[in-house]
Amino acid sequence: MNPGSLVDKLEWRYATKKFDPTKKIEDRTWEAIQKALVLTPSSYGLQPWKFVVVTDADTKAKLVEASFKQNQPAECSHLVVICRLDNMDSEHVEKYASHILATRDITADSIATYKSMMLGFVDRTSKEDLETWMAKQCYIALGNLIAVASGLGVDNCPMEGFDHKRYDEILDLEKRGCRSVVLCALGYRAEDDHYAQLAKVRFDDSDVIIHV
Repeated sequence: MNPGSLVDKLEWRYATKKFDPTKKIEDRTWEAIQKALVLTPSSYGLQPWKFVVVTDADTKAKLVEASFKQNQPAECSHLVVICRLDNMDSEHVEKYASHILATRDITADSIATYKSMMLGFVDRTSKEDLETWMAKQCYIALGNLIAVASGLGVDNCPMEGFDHKRYDEILDLEKRGCRSVVLCALGYRAEDDHYAQLAKVRFDDSDVIIHV
């Protein structure tokens, strides 16, 4: 993708209010989007999240009421519920460190300092602050998801307006060890979604970009 086409895709994108429920994301495209989610960067590389992908029609319909009656969850092809982990602890750090060793085929000594730094961060940070940190990390994944989907011509709508407790209950997230943070509905816009015709409103580059 060249710079011009990338900007064109981002200009084309908007927060889709009405999806065409008959249009589904094809498997190959979804696999790329899903892989992009997994490849999202995170602080320390700790990946403090889970991505719940909802495609079951009955479940999506149940989520409309918990989304303050917004219809995107039911109409979209794939609804991604980006969740933080319930806990960030030394066990998670140990799991990640073991994964580093196996993936890179290196010795434990070579990452001892890094592992100690991660353990120190987890140990000295309160549970409340860790939960806030994990929630902020989820927005990195959301931004990555929006950019990748748009680049692939898939419409999307990030959503914060939903009942977190109800989502957690409907999706049984407590048993899955995570809590909902933010949503992203993905699919293809309906032809009669008038929001698609509205000009994108952004401040000028000079208003928001500072070169030093």
